[in-house]
Amino acid sequence: MSIKAADVAKLRKATGAGMMDCKNALTEAEGDFDAAISIIRKKGMAIANKRADREATEGVVLAKISEDKKNGAMITLNCETDFVAKNDSFIAFATKILNLALENMPADLEALKALDLEGRKVEEHITEQTGIIGEKIDLSFFDKMEAEYAVAYIHAGNKLSTMIGFNKTIDEQIGRDVAMQAAAMSPIAIDKDNVDADLIAKELEIGKDKARLEGKPEAMLDKIAQGRLAKFFKETTLLNQDFVKDNKQTVKQYLTGSDKDLTVVAMKRFTLNA
Repeated sequence: MSIKAADVAKLRKATGAGMMDCKNALTEAEGDFDAAISIIRKKGMAIANKRADREATEGVVLAKISEDKKNGAMITLNCETDFVAKNDSFIAFATKILNLALENMPADLEALKALDLEGRKVEEHITEQTGIIGEKIDLSFFDKMEAEYAVAYIHAGNKLSTMIGFNKTIDEQIGRDVAMQAAAMSPIAIDKDNVDADLIAKELEIGKDKARLEGKPEAMLDKIAQGRLAKFFKETTLLNQDFVKDNKQTVKQYLTGSDKDLTVVAMKRFTLNA
């Protein structure tokens, strides 16, 4: 039967599938639009099943803050190749999921996958996109933030994002500076009080072992290890790091220089290149 170009275009708009896939689906469905949509979705499921064991290590990490600056959401949508990760339609699809996450602030990743997106669950859309794109697509990460004032930063290339929460409203540039600091310097915690106790114990033990190998007196090992721990805190905790834009001051000093009570209360950072 003859398939009209307008019907192919309509199906393409509804599904995002390629022109030939849409034409073939309409031909198989004998012009029935709903049946053609079903055919395309079944194709997506079949391809998804075939590619289930593939590794999807490329993709995008996106973050966004609500208009009132009090909530933030971050997601990672994976694919198999960097070519797809850079595709505008893939980024647009990931952005749809991010916006949905920010609007609903679901409890966790599984709750996000179960949310309704344009009439179907997010996970169903992901399966369909696998069929359309021809690569394994996986929503692998979701995190959220609540703070008095939150800022998000997406590094060029969409492989790394950060979100920083502050205890009060601030100038947006200050927030961006700190979010970029977290992206560049990979802090493991906001301050030394937020570092895991097991990690602290491990660092102290490493410090003592290193000093012992250097031939330091046994009575001095604890003091030396504490000094090295202080250096560890300075290098790995956000507020104690040297501020990248002015290394004569720490991030904490940069913040208190603007407002003596200003501090960071939440930090999220995720990268595909970990």
